[in-house]
Amino acid sequence: MANILIAGGGIGGLAAALAVAQHGHHVTVLEKRDTFAELGAGIQLGPNAFRAMDLLGVGPQVRARAVYIDELRFMDGTTDRKVASMPLTGEYRERFGNPYAVVQRSDVYEPLLEGCRSHPLIDLHNDCAVVRYEQGGQGSAKVTAVLANGERLTGDALIGADGIRSAIRAQLVGDGDPRVSGHTIYRSVIPMELVPEELRWNTVTLWAGPKWHFVHYPIGGGAFLNLAATRDDNAQEALIGEPFDREHVLGEFPELGEIARRLLELGKDWRAWVLCDRDPVQTWTDGRVALLGDAAHPMLQYAAQGACQALEDAVVIGDALDCTPDEVVQRLEKYSAERRERTARTQLVAREMGRQLYHPVGEAAVERNEMLAGLSAEDMYDKVAWLHGERLR
Repeated sequence: MANILIAGGGIGGLAAALAVAQHGHHVTVLEKRDTFAELGAGIQLGPNAFRAMDLLGVGPQVRARAVYIDELRFMDGTTDRKVASMPLTGEYRERFGNPYAVVQRSDVYEPLLEGCRSHPLIDLHNDCAVVRYEQGGQGSAKVTAVLANGERLTGDALIGADGIRSAIRAQLVGDGDPRVSGHTIYRSVIPMELVPEELRWNTVTLWAGPKWHFVHYPIGGGAFLNLAATRDDNAQEALIGEPFDREHVLGEFPELGEIARRLLELGKDWRAWVLCDRDPVQTWTDGRVALLGDAAHPMLQYAAQGACQALEDAVVIGDALDCTPDEVVQRLEKYSAERRERTARTQLVAREMGRQLYHPVGEAAVERNEMLAGLSAEDMYDKVAWLHGERLR
């Protein structure tokens, strides 16, 4: 049995704890906040996420909370015209072996948290911010996590799952602050009862306009509608959950067509974030320390894969650590080598989707619409097969 420390108690950290404990190791999760809770509204889960959650033992619980949508729908946001759609039922599920669904972040987080709390090999500690680590060089038999209060915890490995502003990454990679994308996203969640019945679509619908897009889909078992409107506004500084009034948000999207505007006007209690990511890096490990999730490969929202890739990471690192403490260094390097190329591709594809697919202007938008309209369902499945069809074991 090894003693594994995990910095960060978000989706990635808890998933990694379950994966490592499955192989008989003791796990200590160190969360900097004063409670274990997941912030944020809706996320999308591809078949690859369900495959990972099944391997982690929480698939049935998440499935019970999920909304299984019928299609991904792409609309011209200025004309209300449907451009293209990708069906997500019969043939899609047969091809990829699992559904595509939308959930609240808590619908994934809470089953992971319950699994960790009930596992005899997992200890959860809040108010424990890891600020740095120490080890005696590559191959050292132990690693020490140093907490903000000066406390020191020693283990056989330290997994940095502490998010896009990871203290572990700052020491391991040293690449400074996250990259500001220049895109501001406004988010709101409203009761479905406020939505006109004719607009209660069981789809993820994206309305694309010049340097902006607007997405909505049902969450909470269909009880709520998640609204997310993004503006390519050249924002230069990070913004995290800043409240904005309804008039400001509506004013940011003046070109919206009639149907999309009806939906946007329903939003209340808007909050805004400036989207950030980082460039892919080759170095994820330092001796007995490794990065995971947003600490390793933070990505923009446009491929809807942030949580999915963290769940994949967890399964792979758990399998890699099916070893003795003496083998940890080599196994962490194996995990890193297995995950780097796939996650780097996902990061870069997400960026490119934001530029070429969601926000083009003028003739480029016309060409985008023509390209999408010319794709069959099978064509679309082929394009996402590398992402949605991942087989972890």
